[in-house]
Amino acid sequence: MHTFQPSRPIAYGRQHITDEDVQAVVETLHSDYLTQGPKVAEFEEKFAEYIGVKYAVAVSNGTAALHLCALALGVRPGQRVITTSITFAASANCVRYCGGEVHFVDIDPATALIDLQAVRWLLESHPKGYFHGLIPVDFAGLAVNLEQARQLADEFGLWIIEDACHAPGGFFTDSTGQEQRCGNGQFADLAIFSFHPVKHIATGEGGMITTNRADLYQELLKLRTHGITKDPGQMSRNDGGWYMEMQELGYNYRMPDMLCALGISQLTRANAGLARRRQLAARYDAAFAELPAVQPLASAPGHAYHLYVIQVPDRKGLYDFLRTRQIFAQVHYIPVHTMPYYQGLGGHAGDFPLAEQYYAHCLSIPLFPSLSDEEQQYVIDCVREFVG
Repeated sequence: MHTFQPSRPIAYGRQHITDEDVQAVVETLHSDYLTQGPKVAEFEEKFAEYIGVKYAVAVSNGTAALHLCALALGVRPGQRVITTSITFAASANCVRYCGGEVHFVDIDPATALIDLQAVRWLLESHPKGYFHGLIPVDFAGLAVNLEQARQLADEFGLWIIEDACHAPGGFFTDSTGQEQRCGNGQFADLAIFSFHPVKHIATGEGGMITTNRADLYQELLKLRTHGITKDPGQMSRNDGGWYMEMQELGYNYRMPDMLCALGISQLTRANAGLARRRQLAARYDAAFAELPAVQPLASAPGHAYHLYVIQVPDRKGLYDFLRTRQIFAQVHYIPVHTMPYYQGLGGHAGDFPLAEQYYAHCLSIPLFPSLSDEEQQYVIDCVREFVG
């Protein structure tokens, strides 16, 4: 019998909203702006400073961020882009939105990150110029080595979109020993983040694009607002203070002021939340080290721990068992190439065996900053109880 019983279900992830967060939103609701007001620019500036990048563009969600990146980089029918199959579908869908072709590669089974050697094999099996872009994903919070990805991209003429939705504050160490923070624009042309409730920074919905390229920054500002500019330096003429020009087909992918106010408040706790995630992950690592049937994914010092993923022989059994104990684990992810839509484009089960083997055994167990020590110990005890 467990002496501790949770007072509410324990989900795999959960937002943490404080009184300060609520007050920040209330103050904005009482201001003159609800949509594109001063909080948007403030959030962009503070997020860019946190990541260590020149430019940041706030958008309505992470999927919109991916779509705008693909548009800004000129993805169109006939272009081919490489990504991993272990990701949320949006990492691939953004290419399809623009009419491009998605080519998946397999994963490194130790980390579930995109296998850059598999990317090289794919590139070398086709003429140079056949592929146009690469979308690596910082899965679960573990950073892809973008220095190595950039070397590939330069060799074969690719652009890079870093999907860093899982990894604000995460980093990898480059060949000189320097920490390279996810989304800092040193190696990727563009990077994207999500502010979904289970992410490090939660605004309900919302996303951010980061870059060091001024040309892409200016293009993104137009694309997120219907392709419209009011910048006199970019317009063909100027009829007066009201005048604006729609110069290309854009979208309404703006993030409202009230959500940016929430994001600014959440950002003040980003480092503390990251530290707590790493502390919880270390406790899981220690607890499962003595359980051969429970295999966590490999770690690294810069891991941001959006997720804590274990692999077990009977994933379905453990998933169902934990639900009877009010623990709501989740699976990240069903391989995108096995989805009916992508199978309709030529994908088949068996195409990427390491991704499919990973999927058969993976389970994300609860990890979020407000998870208490008692709740975490209860999760550990229930996992131990099931695996015996």
